[in-house]
Amino acid sequence: MHTKPARASGKTAAKARDKNPANGVTGAQSIHRATALLRAIASRGRDGARLVDVARHCELERSTAHRILKCLASDGMVIHDSDTKRYLLGHLAFELGLVAVPEFDMRQLCEPTLLRLAQRTGDTVFLSVRSGLDSVCIDRKEGSFPIKALTLDVGARRPLGVGATGLALLMPLAEDDAEEIVASNAWRIAEYGNLQAPVVLDMIRRARAQGFALNEQQLVPEAISVGLYIRTPHGPPYGAIVIAAIASRMSRERVQEVAALLKSEVRALEQTLLSGKARN
Repeated sequence: MHTKPARASGKTAAKARDKNPANGVTGAQSIHRATALLRAIASRGRDGARLVDVARHCELERSTAHRILKCLASDGMVIHDSDTKRYLLGHLAFELGLVAVPEFDMRQLCEPTLLRLAQRTGDTVFLSVRSGLDSVCIDRKEGSFPIKALTLDVGARRPLGVGATGLALLMPLAEDDAEEIVASNAWRIAEYGNLQAPVVLDMIRRARAQGFALNEQQLVPEAISVGLYIRTPHGPPYGAIVIAAIASRMSRERVQEVAALLKSEVRALEQTLLSGKARN
């Protein structure tokens, strides 16, 4: 529950209003809240999210969340569907995304790697990136094997800690940082097959020990996924690549083969990133 800060005057009051209580970084609290609400809506995909869901997700009072959403709707950042009573991302979010270019285009840079992996394994390959406490799938390539493990759609978001992607992105973090993220996502993680935080932490430790993340049918029955994070020149790993297949194709031996191939391709990709060739 958010408490109202003590009243101050002059510059002290301005600093008090601008301090973000979540991480101590100077900024406007309303902007942080609006960003959190947008992420919460995006996490529900194209079905949209109810006010009660986004308020809970962001730990805000419903009245506070409603005021911010009303403002975002007036600017076209979100849309409120009067029939379903759900909020969805609006046209302005789409328009801004068209011109939002990162330092290097992760999707374009990783495409050759994804295509090679899909071709060599015959299975489905996913590229996801971290977005706050979530992962978001930004690309998917399908192999030639006729039965596909389409466990994620492009644009789908999941809380970190869920699936091979969520585990892979937490692997390189310090233990305390990973525990804090999993604790923050605990109630959302439980929505995926009643997955519990201690189990997720054990899976992260196992991933570190074996050198890759493994999701054995925890989310999608009869599907097994192998994942690995991608190191970049700036900050902690931002992306991860996952290979998914039906369980009957993923014997223990093949899991190791797929993991070895994934490691080889990801390390080659990292060399491209670290050498500076990925810069525009």
